[in-house]
Amino acid sequence: MNRNLFLVCLLIITVFISSCGTSKSTLTYKSDLNPKREFRGAWIQTVGQSRYSQMNSAAMKFYLADMVRKLDEAGINAVIFQIRPEADAFYKSDLEPWSRFLTGQQGKAPDDPDFDPLAFIIDECHKRGMELHAWLNPYRVKTNISNPLAKNHIYNRYPDRFVQYGNQLFFDPGLPENRSFICEVVQDIVFRYNVDAIHMDDYFYPYPIAGESFPDDRSFKEFAASQGFSPTQRNDWRRNNVNLLIQQIKLTIASTKPWVRFGISPFGIYRNKRNDPNGSDTNGLQNYDDLYADIKLWVEKGWIDYNLPQLYWERGHNAADYTTLLHWWNANNFGQHLYIGQDLKRSIDRNELNTKIIQTRNMPFVHGNSYWYGYQILDNFEGVADSLKNDIHSAKALIPAYTHMHDDRPKRVNKLTGVYTEDMHFITWEHNRDIANPETAQKFVVYRFRDKEKIDINQAKNIVDITPDNFLLLPYEGGESKYTYVVTALDAFGNESKERKIKVKL
Repeated sequence: MNRNLFLVCLLIITVFISSCGTSKSTLTYKSDLNPKREFRGAWIQTVGQSRYSQMNSAAMKFYLADMVRKLDEAGINAVIFQIRPEADAFYKSDLEPWSRFLTGQQGKAPDDPDFDPLAFIIDECHKRGMELHAWLNPYRVKTNISNPLAKNHIYNRYPDRFVQYGNQLFFDPGLPENRSFICEVVQDIVFRYNVDAIHMDDYFYPYPIAGESFPDDRSFKEFAASQGFSPTQRNDWRRNNVNLLIQQIKLTIASTKPWVRFGISPFGIYRNKRNDPNGSDTNGLQNYDDLYADIKLWVEKGWIDYNLPQLYWERGHNAADYTTLLHWWNANNFGQHLYIGQDLKRSIDRNELNTKIIQTRNMPFVHGNSYWYGYQILDNFEGVADSLKNDIHSAKALIPAYTHMHDDRPKRVNKLTGVYTEDMHFITWEHNRDIANPETAQKFVVYRFRDKEKIDINQAKNIVDITPDNFLLLPYEGGESKYTYVVTALDAFGNESKERKIKVKL
C-alpha cells in the first residue's frame, strides 16, 4: 500500500464517526432495462444444509465450482456465501472450529488438509469477475441446544459469556469481550482472505419468543448504568450494544483492508407507522423494536457500506406490501447503496418477479437486488435461472462503485494488442495492478462494437467480459468481420478507468 493510501486509511479511522454521517452519495441512476451498474447477489446459506457434509473435498470443489458457474450464467455478480453459521467456520481458523455443516461434526477438518472452502470459492468467483461476500452470523452459537460443540469452541472456555434463549445458544450481546471476539474473527477473515465484503443478515438479538424474555439480566446490571442507561431503558441499551458492534466491525475492517465493504441485510420493516410516524405503513415485526437493530442509524452514520433489506412479501400483502416497503426504503436510506432482497419462490409463485425487478430499477436510490435463496437458481426452480439469464439479466452488469470509500479512476491499461497464433486469436494488455493497493487495476471490463458502431461504454449490452486476466480469447467468424474492442480497468472500489481500444477482424 502506498503512503498516500496509508494516510487516507488513518484519516478514515480517526474521523470515522463524525465524517461518515455527512458524506454525500455520488451514485448515479439511469432508467434502463439493462443497467450497466447493478448489484445482483445470491444468498448461499450453509446453516441447516446437509449437502456439504455428504461430500469429500474433491466432490465439494466440483460442486462449488459448478455453483459459481451456474450463478455467473444467470447474471449473478456477487455470491453471498455463509461461512460462519454457528460461531464455527467454513474456512481454516485458529479462533473457531470447522462447521458441522461442512463435515458433519463440528471441529472435524475436511479429508484434504489443504482444502479451504472459502479460499476456493473466492478464487472461483474472482476468476469470473464476480465478488464474494463472506456472510457471518454474529451472535448465534447453537440452532438447537442439544447440538454438541467441539472441544476448542470458545463456549467451553468462557461459558458465562453465553445465554440460552428458547432452544438456542447465543453470545450475550451486552458483553464487551464478546464484541471484541467477534471483531477478532472478522479481522482474521479480512486479513487472510481476499473477500470483497463482510455480510451480516437480520439475526442480531434473536427473534422474540412469546412470553419469554431474553436472559441478559446479568450483563444489564453490570454495564447499563456505567453506559448511561437507567433500569427502564433496557431496550435502548440493547440497541446500543448492537450499535457498538456494528461500529466496531466497520472500524476493524477499515483498519485492516479499507477497500473491503461491510453490508447488512436487515428484516424488511424498520418500524411500523403506528410506533413511529416516520415508519412504513405496515404491521409486522420491527428491526428497531424487536431485533434492536437500528439500521437507519448505521446507514446515516456510514457504519455500513450497503443496506440490503429483505422485502420478501408479495405486492399487495395486507401487513407488509412489497411496493410500500420498496418506496419507504428508497426514501429512507440517505442516498447510500441500497439493494433489495427478493424471495424467489414467493415471487415466482405469484408471477411477479419481473415486475418487482422493474420496480427496483425505477427507484432513484435502489441499485440492485439479491435473491433468496440461491439454491433455487442452481436448481433452475420453475425456470428462474433461464428467466434471469435471458430476460432480467440479459446483459452483464458491474457492481455499483463505492465512491464514498474512494472516488478516483484507476490508470487505464496500456499496450492493448492483438495477437495471432496458429490456433487462436486474442487481445492482451498491460496494467499497473498491485494487489496491496486497491486504487490500482484489479479486474478489467471488455466491450465490443461492430464496425462503424458508436463507441458507448455506458451500455451494458456492449460488455463482453469482466475478468481479472489481462487477455481475452476472441471468436473466429471467418476473418472478415470488423469489430472494435474496448478495455477499461476497475479498481477494488469499482471505479472504472478511461478506455483503451483496438480494431480487429474476426
